[in-house]
Parts: sequence; C-alpha cells; structure tokens
Amino acid sequence: MLRALYHWTLRWSASAHAEKALAAISFTESSVFPVPADVLFLPMCLSRPDRALRYAAIATVASVLGGILGWAIGVWAFDALARPLLELYGKEAAFEALKSQTGTAAILTMLVTSGLSHIPPMKVVTILSGVVAFDLKLFILSAIVARGGRFFALAFLLRRYGLKITAFLETRLNWIALGLTALAALAFIAFEVLR
Repeated sequence: MLRALYHWTLRWSASAHAEKALAAISFTESSVFPVPADVLFLPMCLSRPDRALRYAAIATVASVLGGILGWAIGVWAFDALARPLLELYGKEAAFEALKSQTGTAAILTMLVTSGLSHIPPMKVVTILSGVVAFDLKLFILSAIVARGGRFFALAFLLRRYGLKITAFLETRLNWIALGLTALAALAFIAFEVLR
C-alpha cells in the first residue's frame, strides 16, 4: 500500500496540478497521510529550481495548517479519529511511548525533530500535542520554524547545487537534524533560564 502511495505521489510532481498536490500532501502529511511531502517536493524543486522557494512556501504553509488539524484532532477527536489512524499505521505503541515523555521541552523537541527529519512522524507529534493540550501559539511557531526551516533549506540547496546535493542530504539529513535540534534545545533552555 505504501509503495503505491509513494508512486502515486511521484506522478503528481510532473502534473500541471503539482502545486495543488504539494499543498494537499503537505497538509495531510502533518495529520494523517503516511508519505512525506518530500517525495513530491524534491522532484518539483529539481525540475523547476527557479520555483523552489515558491514550492517551499506552499509546503510550509500547508504543512503548518495540517499540523493545526492534527493538533485539533488530538484535542477534540482523539478516540474517534486519531486512535483508529494510529492503529492503522501501527503507531499506537510509539504514540503511547511519546505520550509518557510529555512536557513542554519534550513536545517542543519532538516538534522540531519531526519537522526537520520526520523522527518521530509528524502526524504522531501533532496529534500528541493536541492530546496533551500543548500551547497552540507555541505549536504554530515551532511548526513554522521546523517545517519552514526544512523546506526552505532544501529549496535553497536544491536550487543552488541541484542533483549533487541530494545524495549528501540523504546520507546526512538525520545528523543535520540532530545538530539543529540540539541547537534548538539549547536555545530553549537559555530562553527558560533568562526568562
């Protein structure tokens, strides 16, 4: 099933409706869809580098709005909508493990790592944020920073270096995301100490 969804998503990158598809996938990826927007975003940026920043803006806005939907599902419809989805994707145990680690710093860290590297999956973290009633304003801000940071950094790199950068990113993206998460965590701690 996931392979079929993956190939379906790739076909959209060559479509005249690619931007709408990118927005739809970025939106749904943040709350329910199992395929990351990157499978559409990357080919679109490589085929039209002049539009890479536009694609990053579309993906960021749609992803943040989708994240808000995930948060709302967590707040108001967890048992009706989220629990069956988590069971369908086999993520219920991962969700429960994450839920036990909640707290502002933990949720913020998960939002950043999820937004930058999909670890843990974005949809799980957005729903979890709603379940634990994580502050919506801080949620939106962290989603903009993490998702926007990811999409705009990828757009810049793909626009500047093209296909050469994809191999580098594929092998080192998790390390890059880990480094950025550590910096974000240090910034958060410094903010809390200075406040």
